[in-house]
Amino acid sequence: MTTTTTIRRHRRVRPGRVVATVIGIAFALVWIFPVYWMVNTAFKPPYEVTTPTPQFWPHVFTLRNFHAAIFQSHFFGDLRNSIIVVFGTLIISVIFGIFASAALSRFKFRGRRTILVFILGVQMLPGTALLIPTFLVFNQLGLIGSYLGLILAYVASVLPFSIWVMRGFFLAIPYELEEAAMIDGASSWQILFRVLFPLVTPGVISTSIFAFVFAWNDYLTAYTFMKTQTMYTLPVWLASFSTPTTGTDYGGQMAASVIFSIPVVVFFLIIQRNLVSGMSAGAVKG
Repeated sequence: MTTTTTIRRHRRVRPGRVVATVIGIAFALVWIFPVYWMVNTAFKPPYEVTTPTPQFWPHVFTLRNFHAAIFQSHFFGDLRNSIIVVFGTLIISVIFGIFASAALSRFKFRGRRTILVFILGVQMLPGTALLIPTFLVFNQLGLIGSYLGLILAYVASVLPFSIWVMRGFFLAIPYELEEAAMIDGASSWQILFRVLFPLVTPGVISTSIFAFVFAWNDYLTAYTFMKTQTMYTLPVWLASFSTPTTGTDYGGQMAASVIFSIPVVVFFLIIQRNLVSGMSAGAVKG
């Protein structure tokens, strides 16, 4: 009798939980609908895209928009430029972020708090406020219109965030692990790469995702720093579907947006598994 009563209590649905579930589903639909509408429009012919009555499902599926987007001029060149810039930003920001965050968290030296305050202050500044000063400095150095200039501009925005995030992971590591490694005869480099680095893997992956998405999605810096069409990245290519003279090709722009979103989704799905495994490997057992 007691067991039956317990089962009934567990089966009883709480009104608060139902309300929370409904609200969660409503928010999920609000966030998912723009993505659905983008994919839906990408497969529509032009006359269905511009119809006054919204069509939530294409009556005629077509790949014309994808064909027009892929074989548009400069697509493959802009794709190459984006890959070079994104992975250059990713590698530099992660490497420098690891060393800087390790130094700021494990060593005590004069001016450390000043550097941390400066890093935090840079994060608070909007990117557009730094765009013109950065452009003027890079122009004097002859870096405008080059891969290196755009990569360094992205690194300047990504690196403070990377240092701040990874520093928190380093601070969470007990000093006893380093002391045990020193007793075993490990050098400073061995402690960094064999003891500390595996434990901060989730932080490295988190900053990698941020660096990838930031460099992949940025339009304003790429358009400002690159002088010629051959050096533009994919966000500039995506904006080319809407011009004052020809108007907006909604079908082509939505197809281009789907293509543009695929690498980010694939990168996140690939690195998500490493993020989970890194968090498991970084757990310190008592």
